[in-house]
Amino acid sequence: MSSQINQPQLRRRHVFYIPGYDPIPARRYRELYRTESQAQAEISGYQVALAPRTGDGPFGWHVSSVQDGVEVQADIEVLVWSDIVQDSMSGSILATYRQLGQTAWTYISTGTLKRLRQLRKGPVIAALYPVGMLQLQLLAAVLVVILAVTLVGWWGLLPGLAMAYGLLRWFRKIDNRLFAYYLMHDYAYSAQFQGEVPGKLQHRLDEFADLIAAALKTDVDEVLVVGHSSGAHLGVSVLADVLRRQTAGGPALSFLTLGQVVPMVSFLPKAQKLRSDLQFLSTQATLTWVDVSAPGDGCSFALCDPVAVSGVAGPAKKWPLVLSAAFTQTLSPERWKALRWKFFRLHFQYLCAFDRPGTYDYFRITAGPLTLAERFKDRAPSNSRIETPVSKHTDTSR
Repeated sequence: MSSQINQPQLRRRHVFYIPGYDPIPARRYRELYRTESQAQAEISGYQVALAPRTGDGPFGWHVSSVQDGVEVQADIEVLVWSDIVQDSMSGSILATYRQLGQTAWTYISTGTLKRLRQLRKGPVIAALYPVGMLQLQLLAAVLVVILAVTLVGWWGLLPGLAMAYGLLRWFRKIDNRLFAYYLMHDYAYSAQFQGEVPGKLQHRLDEFADLIAAALKTDVDEVLVVGHSSGAHLGVSVLADVLRRQTAGGPALSFLTLGQVVPMVSFLPKAQKLRSDLQFLSTQATLTWVDVSAPGDGCSFALCDPVAVSGVAGPAKKWPLVLSAAFTQTLSPERWKALRWKFFRLHFQYLCAFDRPGTYDYFRITAGPLTLAERFKDRAPSNSRIETPVSKHTDTSR
């Protein structure tokens, strides 16, 4: 990439990664980074090597990379909240159906679902999918009971109920293929306090903010915060809290949001803090914020400016720079055909290798010799971005 030769060169980076609602332990992200960085390095002609992270702190790893003739060292730390996710998913089948009713009522009664439908259809369909799938499962269980009573009479009621319960348990057992329970718990977790962050998670975010603030006092060249999926809106609040108490100077501060679903939370009535944080972060001159998504990712609000659509964009708004990962262009036709209908795999493509890489390359951003600001300084925002204010709830007072 000869156009980058005269750019300022970065040698050390500290990356803070915030995953979305995911019950799988953080080591999954290390293994994903290891395998996909090697694949991208072979395609793009650079070198990447991982090593265990030394010192105290949360889970993470160390990356050494040689790109464009420059050796870069990066430490990556992960916000661990998979245990909180697991706890939120541990309820009974009955509790899940209770969550279904409560979550549907929250999104419908507050007008949030109606507003979300004015944005991308994909994530709204993804939100409605677990409702429909769980209702179909319940209907199948009811039909089992009706069939048992029809064949045996009322003597078949108890055996029918037992078979129906067994059927519901079987559906839950195979949810790693259906994702109905997983998605239901995901949306229920965000909706349970109508946009407020649960206390246990807020404590983790506060601790993570302290780590980021401490990194900004070190001699690294860049502190990069990455938020994927629902980790994007968590990252917004974490960085807003850091910047409200951060003095000027120090390393470059960068924020990369990937496959964001911010409107699912920011449109809720009690998300005043998130809306305030979005508004605040969008005006900060000491920050570079790039938001990357792709219309091919049906699980994200692709190319929806999270600040603008939430109705909190002011005249001083600078961020985010909304860009498309353009899956249909950065993945070969063969690769795109293989992944097109694997919706959850596509939602993680931002963290993976592209066989026809464009400007966006996760491993150049996290382990390459340019800061986020330098890498995208000449990029115009996507022409397809959506900036229309849509949210009914725009109050930022807390």
